[in-house]
Amino acid sequence: MGGDQPYGMIEDGAIAVEGSHIVWVGLQSEVPAAYADWQRVDFGDRLITPGLIDAHTHVVFGGNRAVEFEMRLNGATYEEIARAGGGILSTVNGTRAATEDELLASALPRVDALLAEGVSCIEVKSGYGLDTETELRMLRAARRIAQERPVRVKTSFLGAHATPPEYAGRDDAYIDEVCIPTLRAAHAEGLVDAVDGFCEGIAFDPTQIERVFVAAQELGLPVKLHAEQLSNLGGAKLAAAYGALSADHIEYLDADGVAAMATAGTVAVLLPGAFYTLRETQIPPVEMLRQQNVPMALATDCNPGSSPLTSLLLTMNMGCTLFRMTPEEALAGVTRVAARALGLDNTGMIAPGLSADLAVWDISHPAELSYRIGFNPLHKRIFGGEE
Repeated sequence: MGGDQPYGMIEDGAIAVEGSHIVWVGLQSEVPAAYADWQRVDFGDRLITPGLIDAHTHVVFGGNRAVEFEMRLNGATYEEIARAGGGILSTVNGTRAATEDELLASALPRVDALLAEGVSCIEVKSGYGLDTETELRMLRAARRIAQERPVRVKTSFLGAHATPPEYAGRDDAYIDEVCIPTLRAAHAEGLVDAVDGFCEGIAFDPTQIERVFVAAQELGLPVKLHAEQLSNLGGAKLAAAYGALSADHIEYLDADGVAAMATAGTVAVLLPGAFYTLRETQIPPVEMLRQQNVPMALATDCNPGSSPLTSLLLTMNMGCTLFRMTPEEALAGVTRVAARALGLDNTGMIAPGLSADLAVWDISHPAELSYRIGFNPLHKRIFGGEE
């Protein structure tokens, strides 16, 4: 997929791969003589896309919240669930109690579900430890995923996710005494690719997030932000001011925030799984993002509370049905735009010089990837040139 047709489609195309990288793309009838004797693999009439990229996950965590889900459906309020030890506190407790090996072992089935749908790269956040020891343990487990499975992993430090119970009512102290020192420790250990935060009334305000961003800037790390999910605190505008890779969720994003993201080149990462699970009604300003040429990515937001979703294909369908994205936007949102949201310039497209991360599908038109519900047409997944 790299031509001038819709989706960048090339009919009867060919891809030349040397080692782990693509060296040529074009029509089969125009394959250069230099590649004439190379080994050939004929995929017939199947569609080949870049390997998919899940640009926002919390796939490493301890425990689950299925009982809490059931309690909500049986009429329990959030306050009642919290008093019973539910909510993020239950995940923090479960994550703190898990060893690194246990965190890895519990994450791998979720990762495998993504890989089975053609995913070649995932972003993994910390943020369920909220103390130095557990945050580092989460990030180490995230790094090990790429050792256990053929997948690229990008890590995000999300110490500014919530205030732990031992710091209740002392948000600023938590940021200064735990979050920022832990970020520095994680960076020193080589565990961090980007720095994230949750800017919301139930989490941290822009002034607190900015202190984390300043620390990230001092360490030379890019930033991103959970912003405008439940209200508009101006988080996306703040993120854009720091040249953020992405602002994620953004259901309540306003025109000023969109303009700031457009100027900064910040990607909008839309997360329909959380929108669906929380039964939200405020959709992201997709048309405004289009008008301002803000690139839109899609991701699962896989997490135990608000988006227990491990299907990027279903995420694409949700992006179209719930947010009114087009199938072409959805596919771009889990390939080239998702790569941009992670600061990657060597994957996400089929082009010479890029990594040979490909997905081969038993379909005839790219729209089928967004159209079907609960159906996986993956024929073969190729990572770094290898099946």
